[in-house]
Formats: sequence, C-alpha cells, structure tokens
Amino acid sequence: MTVNEIKSEDHITLEIEGRVDTTTAPDLQKAVLTAFQKTKNLILQFEKVEYISSAGLRSLLIGQKTAMSKGGKMVVTGANEAVLDVFKVTGFINILTVE
Repeated sequence: MTVNEIKSEDHITLEIEGRVDTTTAPDLQKAVLTAFQKTKNLILQFEKVEYISSAGLRSLLIGQKTAMSKGGKMVVTGANEAVLDVFKVTGFINILTVE
C-alpha cells in the first residue's frame, strides 16, 4: 500500500493505493493521524484501494473519531464495489462519510 499526501488550503487529501490489510493498516493509521495534526478535514481517496480488512476498518474508525474530536470531517471517496460491500456488511457505511 502507498499513501500520497496532497495539501490544500482547508484540507488534506490522502491518495491510497493497494491493499489495506493487517500488514498495511498501521501505515494508514499513522498517515491519517499525522494528517489530522495538520488539519481538521481529511479526504481519503480510495479509488485505487482493492481490498480492506478489519484492521483497515479499525484505522478508519480511529480516523473518524479523531475528526469528530477536532470538530472536523473525514470523507472516503471513490471506493469500489468490493470495498463498499465491506462498509455495508460491517455497518461502517453508517459510521463513515462515504461519497
């Protein structure tokens, strides 16, 4: 998995590519928390994420809670059908802001 950070005036976008699994989820979590040290609004571009595991979901949950505690917002965009199905089955579709 790779994460590319793009800074904007009022938010940071993280372009994520690859599999978010047990091995890579800690890297995603670190990238999300590091971004929230710089901004309160975060966009996660999931267009190139092919798979997400429960460890990846945990990283997203930590990010969502961090956004809420800062009075900000975390948005997941561009998720494919397989990832959206994981969000739906686990109920994360109701926890995260998914566009």
